[in-house]
Amino acid sequence: MFGNVRSGVAKRLTILGSTGSIGKSTLALVRACPEAFSVTALVAGQDWKTLAEQALAFQPSIIGIADEAALDSLRDAVAGHGIEVVAGAVNCAELAAMPVDVVVAGIVGLAGLPSVLSALGAGQTVALANKESLVSAGALVTGLAQANGGRLIPVDSEHSAIFQCWMGWVHHGLERDGTAAATTTVCSAMTAEHDPASIRRICLTASGGPFRDTPLGDFGTITPAQATAHPNWSMGRKISVDSATMMNKGLEVIEAAWLFDLPSASIDVLVHPEVAIHGMVYFNDGSVIAQLGTADMKTPISYALAWPGRLNWNPEPLDLVTIGSLNFKPVEPARYPCFGLARQALEAGGGMPTILNAANEVAVAAFLDQKIGFSDISSIVDASLEKTPDASTDTVEDVMALDGAARRMAEATCQSLV
Repeated sequence: MFGNVRSGVAKRLTILGSTGSIGKSTLALVRACPEAFSVTALVAGQDWKTLAEQALAFQPSIIGIADEAALDSLRDAVAGHGIEVVAGAVNCAELAAMPVDVVVAGIVGLAGLPSVLSALGAGQTVALANKESLVSAGALVTGLAQANGGRLIPVDSEHSAIFQCWMGWVHHGLERDGTAAATTTVCSAMTAEHDPASIRRICLTASGGPFRDTPLGDFGTITPAQATAHPNWSMGRKISVDSATMMNKGLEVIEAAWLFDLPSASIDVLVHPEVAIHGMVYFNDGSVIAQLGTADMKTPISYALAWPGRLNWNPEPLDLVTIGSLNFKPVEPARYPCFGLARQALEAGGGMPTILNAANEVAVAAFLDQKIGFSDISSIVDASLEKTPDASTDTVEDVMALDGAARRMAEATCQSLV
């Protein structure tokens, strides 16, 4: 019933970003399957009240809050329960190195990079929902995983789909307890027997967001409330805006390039409004394998937690009769310019994806604060890519420096539009 739960022993989890959508969905799975998992550590950014409630419910041994000003309030809230409390970004990142079975990386944005690096440096298995880490520091992240025996298992629904279609089903080369018998690399089950040359290409699907049918002439009046009202998924505000611009899909293409060691030309994207199919793998023999599922993030999260098995958490089954038909169409460049910018950044290489991600974070925040318009997001990202000098991303200090330069450029461009 529970994949990779050895002799009835619950898997130990550290959940980074526990108060966000990924963290809450992960804890919902723990609640549904308490015999399969135990919570060792929880980490949040600023929401100490929710973190305290989670800590009292799941009884981790230690919790961390990035906001140091919240330390006293958090300590008071969990006093008397034997739960250790730490604060500050550095201390929170260090919690990711504590030995557990799976570290769930659900912190949004580049803020999640230090904890991902900490976990992989300690040889942990990381269920990765923080795409920005691979976008901004792909070589650094994957190199650290390979050097230290760390493992990345994708949590994004599309990457989980590709993983399941291409590699996740493979149990050959695995010991009975689920540990790798062959050389472990990124995306775990990739072994010498499973060569990337066996595929022709992969295809990620996209819902198209809330404006897939909106006349382009109306884009100038789009509000944050409209942009965060996703038609299929329940997500945070920043990710919802990224879905509306399809920057989210562009970031996923960059992430897929690192996860699966593929060039941009081998990664397709199709708009699929029904979001029943999340990803497809086209093999060289003409076969195409697709993964289908409901629009519920608990499905890919459960797969990452239970890999190489599957978790029966009693999900709502996919009802193809009710859906009726599956439709697909290409990405419209004029409707989704951010997607094209992400493609360009991946193909340019170097620090361009780092610049792209930083500029997008600044632009989306400005849009949500109603300082700029929806269409200005792509303009700010484009200007930042053109004007920010490329630089090395060999170290975390390099990444942070380039990220900072891109943010300053994006902020200056935002100011010029106000």
